[in-house]
Amino acid sequence: MDLALAPLDVQRIRQDFPILSQTVRGRPLVFLDSGASAQKPRQVMDAMRDCMETAYANVHRGAYHLSEVATENHEASREAARRFLNAARVEEIILTGGSTSAINLVAHSFGRGVLKPGQRVLVSEMEHHANLVPWQILRDEGRGIGLGFIRITDAGELDLDSLQAELRKGDVGLVAVTHMSNVLGTVTPAGAIARMAHEHGARVLFDGSQAAVHRGVDVQALDADFYTFTVHKLYGPTGIGVLYAKHELLEAMPPFFGGGDMIETVTLERSTWAAPPARFEAGTPPIIEAAGMKAAIEYVEAIGMETVEAHERSLVEHAMRVLPQVEGLTLVGSAQDRGGVFSFSLDAAHPHDLSTFLDRRGICIRAGRHCAEPLHARLGLETGTARASFGLYTTHGEIDALAEALREARRFFA
Repeated sequence: MDLALAPLDVQRIRQDFPILSQTVRGRPLVFLDSGASAQKPRQVMDAMRDCMETAYANVHRGAYHLSEVATENHEASREAARRFLNAARVEEIILTGGSTSAINLVAHSFGRGVLKPGQRVLVSEMEHHANLVPWQILRDEGRGIGLGFIRITDAGELDLDSLQAELRKGDVGLVAVTHMSNVLGTVTPAGAIARMAHEHGARVLFDGSQAAVHRGVDVQALDADFYTFTVHKLYGPTGIGVLYAKHELLEAMPPFFGGGDMIETVTLERSTWAAPPARFEAGTPPIIEAAGMKAAIEYVEAIGMETVEAHERSLVEHAMRVLPQVEGLTLVGSAQDRGGVFSFSLDAAHPHDLSTFLDRRGICIRAGRHCAEPLHARLGLETGTARASFGLYTTHGEIDALAEALREARRFFA
C-alpha cells in the first residue's frame, strides 16, 4: 500500500485506526493525547497477530525452523529501527522496554562504567522525569558523579548560553536533553547542542520520545552519541523502545541486566559478555512487540516523515491561530521551533476539572504536570496544565472542536 501522499490525506489515514471511528458519551471521539500514547493502525495489529499465528518462537536460541524464522523477523525489526534513525550499523540498535528503560541503561552502564568521579551530567529544566530521576539516583550513590542543570528561557527554549557556561567548567561528561519537550512542544537545536558538547569533550544523549514521532531523525547527521525513542508514541505497541548508541561506546560499557543471551561464556566463578547489542538485551526479548514496531516504522515510512512533518506544521499553525482566540486561555511556551504539543491553562478551571468537562464532549486531553514537575515549578505552574497533543490522524476540525469546547468550559465554570 502506497501512502506517500502530499499533502497528507488525513481522512484516508484515519480509516487505518479503528478506535477513531467510535463515539464517546454520544460524541465523536476527538483524541488529543497522542503525546502520552498514540493510537495504533490495523497494520500494526495485523503484524503482531501474524507473528503469534504463523511465526512465533523464542529467538536466537532454537535450532529449528520456526525459531530461525522468528529470529530473522526479529532482527529485521532491529534493521527497521536502524534505518529509521539512519544509524551506521545495526549493532548500534538496542531494543529496550521504552525510553525510560533506555535512559536507565545509559545511566547504569555509561554512568557507572564509563563516567569518572568528578564528572557531571547536564540536564535541562524541561526534562521528563525519565531523563532526570536516573541521573539523580546516579548522583546520590556516592560515586562522585555530579548533576548540573541547563536553564531555559521564559519562552521555553533551551538557553544555549547557560549550556556553554556549564560546559566551560570542564567537568561535564554527558549532556542529556530532550529533543522535543513533552510539555512545551519545544524542539531543541540538537545539532548545535551536540557540537557544543563535543567541543568540550562531553558526550550527548537525546531523549527523542516526542521528536522521533514528528520529525525525521538522522543520528549520524546530529552526531548523537545516544538517542532514545519509545514505540508506543510512534503508533506501535507498548513495552518496546530503542536505544541508539555509537558502537565504540557500547563496546566500552558494561551490561545493565544479567542473564540469558547477554553472555559469551558462563562458569560458576565468572562470566564474559557478548558483543553489543546482545550484551544489553538479557532474557527473552519483546518478540511480538518487535513485530509491531517494525510495522509501525514501515507505516510512517510509507507515508514519509517529510509528509508527516508538513502535516504537523499545518496543525501547529492552525492551533496557534485558533487557541489564542479563546478568552481566558494561556498557552505555555512560545518557542520558535515547536511540535504538536500544546500545554495551556484556562482561568476559570483547574486542569483536572477541565479535562473532565472536555471528556463529556468526547475530547481526550491530558491534565497534570506531565511527568515534568520541575518544569512546571520553573514556570510557576505548580497546579499543572492541560495538554493537547497531536498525531498524524489529527485534523484541523478537531482543533476547532477543542477551541469551541474550551469556550463552553469557560462559560460553565465562570
